[in-house]
Amino acid sequence: MEATCNGSKDSSPVFYLVGIPSLLESLFLLVFLIFLLISLLILVGNTLILVAVVAEPRLHKPMYFFLINLSALDILFTTSTVLKMLSLLFLGDHYLGFSACFLQMYLFHGLNCSEAFILVVMAYDHYVAICRPLHYLVLMTPQTSAALAASAWLTALLLPTPAVLQTFHMAFDNTVHIYHCFCDHLAAVQASCSDTTPQTFMGFCIAVVVPFLPLLLVLLSYAHILASVLRISSREGRSKAFSTCSSHLLAGTYYSSIAIAYVAYRADLPLDFHIMGNVVHAILAPVLNALIYTLRNKDVKAAITKMACPQGPGNSGTLDT
Repeated sequence: MEATCNGSKDSSPVFYLVGIPSLLESLFLLVFLIFLLISLLILVGNTLILVAVVAEPRLHKPMYFFLINLSALDILFTTSTVLKMLSLLFLGDHYLGFSACFLQMYLFHGLNCSEAFILVVMAYDHYVAICRPLHYLVLMTPQTSAALAASAWLTALLLPTPAVLQTFHMAFDNTVHIYHCFCDHLAAVQASCSDTTPQTFMGFCIAVVVPFLPLLLVLLSYAHILASVLRISSREGRSKAFSTCSSHLLAGTYYSSIAIAYVAYRADLPLDFHIMGNVVHAILAPVLNALIYTLRNKDVKAAITKMACPQGPGNSGTLDT
């Protein structure tokens, strides 16, 4: 329903982030501590991945080049959203300026899209490595890897631009109540005084396309990979191939968390369900990426151990390929 604006057109609106309406104030500190721990895991884990891959020459391969892109995305994603949630929970800092709100909105959705497409590029890299190993060095040159990563960043960062710009020019009251923990596009649209139907539909379409199109491409890559793996006669070879892909498949929970977060807007579900879906998505994917690619990846663990204990035993060996 279209609201009536009472604010002055000469002043910029201020956004008030309500947070999670049903969350008891007595639980704020507990939730803050949980989110703080998860944020530290995300920032420390992904920073370690970045430093380890850059510092270790034997990790200068396409697979790890895409991995540091993913880590950089997760660090940016966390600092642009989760830190504001922590401030809201611990300091009661509910207010966000007009420009800051739209910057956060753009970063949240743009980085979301970028991560979805980087995971597609990583799936393609695995496909070439397993299905066309003899052509890998020809197909995945440094120039090709850089072009694929740049395309994922650029395409995804352009996708939310029309929706964010149109929302920027919508009418808002002087104080806008956003029923969310950060400045989400559809939450801001629903708080506008303008007709929200076109923006809601556009945002929903983008939210549906972003998870499902990349997911389809990832599944297509892994269907080819599975067919190739099943043709490997050596049991050890099959096991190594499955191990190579398992981490990436676990990271596929990213797509389902996007779908849950956004489909809740169109379904007849409580507001808190949507907010929590978005919040869980904001912290689940980055922490899973950090844990999966440090705890499950022997190459990265070896590089981190080498940095921590340069003269330690076991650091003289070669990294797995």
